[in-house]
Amino acid sequence: MEKLIGRQHEKKILLETLSSSEAELVAVYGRRRVGKTFLVRQVYQDHMAYEFSGVHGSPAKQQLENFRNAIALTLNTPVLPAIPHNWTEAFLLLIQLLSPQLKKKKMVIFFDEFPWLSAAKSGFLPAFEYFWNSWGSKQANLVVTICGSAASWMIQRVVNNKGGLHNRITRKIRLLPFDLQETAAYLKSRSVNLDHYQTLQVYMALGGIPHYLKEIRKGESATRAIDRLCFTKDGLLVGEFSNLYNSLFEMADRHIAVVKALAAKPSGLTRNEIIHEAGLQSGGTTTKLLEELVQSGFTAAYLPFGKNAKDLIYKLADEYSLFYLKFVEHSRATGPGTWIRRASSPSWKSWSGMAFENICLKHTPQIKQALGIASVYTEESAWRSKTAQIDLLLDRQDGCINICEMKFSNTTFTIEKSYATELQRKLANFQDETGTRKTLFLTMITSYGVKDNQYKNMLIHHEITMEELFK
Repeated sequence: MEKLIGRQHEKKILLETLSSSEAELVAVYGRRRVGKTFLVRQVYQDHMAYEFSGVHGSPAKQQLENFRNAIALTLNTPVLPAIPHNWTEAFLLLIQLLSPQLKKKKMVIFFDEFPWLSAAKSGFLPAFEYFWNSWGSKQANLVVTICGSAASWMIQRVVNNKGGLHNRITRKIRLLPFDLQETAAYLKSRSVNLDHYQTLQVYMALGGIPHYLKEIRKGESATRAIDRLCFTKDGLLVGEFSNLYNSLFEMADRHIAVVKALAAKPSGLTRNEIIHEAGLQSGGTTTKLLEELVQSGFTAAYLPFGKNAKDLIYKLADEYSLFYLKFVEHSRATGPGTWIRRASSPSWKSWSGMAFENICLKHTPQIKQALGIASVYTEESAWRSKTAQIDLLLDRQDGCINICEMKFSNTTFTIEKSYATELQRKLANFQDETGTRKTLFLTMITSYGVKDNQYKNMLIHHEITMEELFK
């Protein structure tokens, strides 16, 4: 079986349930293809008593038949039990299956794609609540793990449930994509030996999604892998964009409209700007939509320096979505060699800069570690005005602020006179407009470092290369 890469914190949480003296109800959520099912199966493989997965868009009758079939396979019996008439009967059948085993050892029940089971009028969620509260919670040897890609649904209807599951979740895991270190380790485990620059290029287009990374072949460069996956007729990611959003959200057109609006504005948009650009209506529905995108990991919300929650800036955080909307959607050029040609175009340069900035924003713990301030209380934020913009600043409790400039390059980055003037103006504007009295440290984050010259020596206090992001 394939080795579990990374996920040490999440693995620890799941293993703790096996040594618990009480019944455990675990919620695992995160976007599609991020590896939730694989994680649960790997950790619990020797303790799995029953596993069942919902089917997207399937009626309750079909889900109940699938539930019965899974029980028959678990019992390894040629005689099929009767199909339950409803979910209350289904859970009673499950109780009868598990009760004898639970007297002997710790056992795990795994419900995958949990939200897909709870369609309107299906009666699934009330039946599950009754199953857990009346029986499951009393079984000291029972671990029930529920998993779902619709992260917002999992949070609203399970983790923050106000009804029968209120405060019943004993542990929760929000599974995020791999970071750069985990991505490199995962590729290496599959004998894909790419250096950090090549791995960074893969990450910029595909993100840290294991299911996507799994498709990269041994001996294949980043450019060739992206070319094959995104631009050839049968490439895995050619049609992934629509499937991705439509499988997670009802009325996904509105979510896609927001994602496209954010893709067109790399610096980010406020809530009101999103409403205008995406053609939405102001109100609770839009608030819920934005929260769904954040919780599912497609967008990220940043609090601007010196502002409050109503001034949040939303940015597109999903690397694949940004890449798809920039280069794949409406592309006239397709077929082998498409990305190899485009990877030297001006549009590639602008996209790579945005993608690298997004990656840096996701790796602020590594940036803080490289700066030696991991133990200093720090607030991460952005700042923008009519005159300048800062995508990442680290506001430190020790009276300093790191102003981070992020530049992607295939060689050592050179600060020219014009850029040096821009940096000086940006620092001056930030200090004047915010009124901060803290010391400002200009920090450059680049792929291969900054070339020594008079402007670097005059302006730059700290320098971080991509190598630090892989730690």
